[in-house]
Amino acid sequence: MQYSEFIELYESLSQTPKRLEKVSILASFLKKLKKSELIYLLKGKVFPDYDSKEFGISDKLVIKAISKASGTSETDLYKKYKKLGDLGAIADAFIGKRKQSTLFNSKLTAEKIFENLRKLVEIQGHGAVEKKLSIIIEILNSASGKEAKYIIRTLLSDLRIGVADGVLRDALAEAFFPNESMSEAIERAYDISNDYAVIFESASKGKKHLEEITIMPGKPIKVMLPIKVTNIEEAFRICGKPAAIEHKYDGFRVMINKDEKGIISLFTRRLENVTSQFPDVVEAIKKHLKANSFILDTEVVGFNPETKKYLPFEAISQRIKRKYDIEKLIKILPVEINVFDIIYLNGKIIASEQFKERRKILEKLIPIVDKKIRPSMQFVTDDEKKALEFYTKTLSSGEEGIMMKKLDAPYQAGRRVGYMIKMKPDVQDLDLVIVGAEYGSGKRAGWLTSYIVACKADSDSEKFLEVGKVSSGLKEKEDEDQSTTYEEMTNLLKPLILEEKEKEVKIKPKLVVSVTYQNIQKSSAYSSGYALRFPRITHFRPERGIHDIASLKDIQIESK
Repeated sequence: MQYSEFIELYESLSQTPKRLEKVSILASFLKKLKKSELIYLLKGKVFPDYDSKEFGISDKLVIKAISKASGTSETDLYKKYKKLGDLGAIADAFIGKRKQSTLFNSKLTAEKIFENLRKLVEIQGHGAVEKKLSIIIEILNSASGKEAKYIIRTLLSDLRIGVADGVLRDALAEAFFPNESMSEAIERAYDISNDYAVIFESASKGKKHLEEITIMPGKPIKVMLPIKVTNIEEAFRICGKPAAIEHKYDGFRVMINKDEKGIISLFTRRLENVTSQFPDVVEAIKKHLKANSFILDTEVVGFNPETKKYLPFEAISQRIKRKYDIEKLIKILPVEINVFDIIYLNGKIIASEQFKERRKILEKLIPIVDKKIRPSMQFVTDDEKKALEFYTKTLSSGEEGIMMKKLDAPYQAGRRVGYMIKMKPDVQDLDLVIVGAEYGSGKRAGWLTSYIVACKADSDSEKFLEVGKVSSGLKEKEDEDQSTTYEEMTNLLKPLILEEKEKEVKIKPKLVVSVTYQNIQKSSAYSSGYALRFPRITHFRPERGIHDIASLKDIQIESK
């Protein structure tokens, strides 16, 4: 397939803001697609969503590659970049100009682009930068201006064509099941496979093949999500009576997998593989669980090695962020595994069984080993008074709150369907993404210390709307509670900088934070039309992605 066909698609998609038009355009293209893996290119990727590999390409390297391929000085390119803020458009202009002058015409195939982009991801170690540069220059030398534009945007994870998951889901439904309502079935398949190539291949063969997509240990699935409530009466109304009540641990949600070959892998709720960061968890699972294969839904909680008291989420986030000094971190920040659900065991999917039956299986499988592993603490009741007493006791012991679960419910991956709720004190908070920042002054000079946060325009959107600026909540120095510091946040944000203008920077939407606030008011100062009053960052959320953040609808509801 010629890469130019993708370019025509990208251009058509980028020129319409209308969702239904995007779905229709994409559906027509999918009917022509022959190689299933090429569907990743529609999201600017070369691997499925559950694979956390990245191109690792900086703006600086891209400018160097465009300079070499076009014969333009890097100084001129930087000047243009400051004006346009889009290296894809710059590649289009300068690579396209070179092509016109040389009359060079080489047909790039989508397969060739895909193959070379995958090579970039795999290059590691000594000399990696020069090797990557060489491959990018080689691709650009064969590309037209428009092809160069989208190659560069793909490398920078900034495709700008508006293909969110919901759009791709509906396009697949329209392409292969035009007379049936199959969007929900496709979404279910995606929730358990997280791989559009698998869905494309199955859907193109028919409904039966799509329905055969199933859970497999070793491949991450989306976790079931809770509904948030603020009182016991509402919790019982949603979950029914009696209901199971558990602690809401202030930890890190991990899906623990053991496949048929005995390989143990750990995945976050955003599908990232964090096995290497938690060798102590892997060791505890190997030692204490006697089963051939399984998928467990767990909360990994940090504790103080001396006092044995549980630590807040911010402590364990240090384990997630760092990929070095692991053995040292294990001693400083040990963890306990609290297992609260099981959806696969010894070759059998049990997600469709009632929760009370899954809990029985879980209790037989999971031993109680102090500060290593245990089933989550739970009791079942229909008594609102007892439930409230348990909730109060939980808060006094330092936990976040409680979870309540519907006893006869299946496990519904990736959905908020009312099968479980979370209840904690009525603190107003939202998960938002950082889209801009500003350098501090004085003793905070050199650090990004003020952050523009944003919500999604809607649940399926790739558009982000600003809702305020946050300047408080982080620490200047690391202390005993392991809170994130301004320096750490700056180091996390710097690779995501898209543009700089004096002290202000534009940030690629990727880093999620939890923000508390006093209230929300209407405001023309931000693109959402709303502003958070007295916002404060409470947590950096490395385990969450942009699909987890609040939408404009959430902001509007909270503002009432």
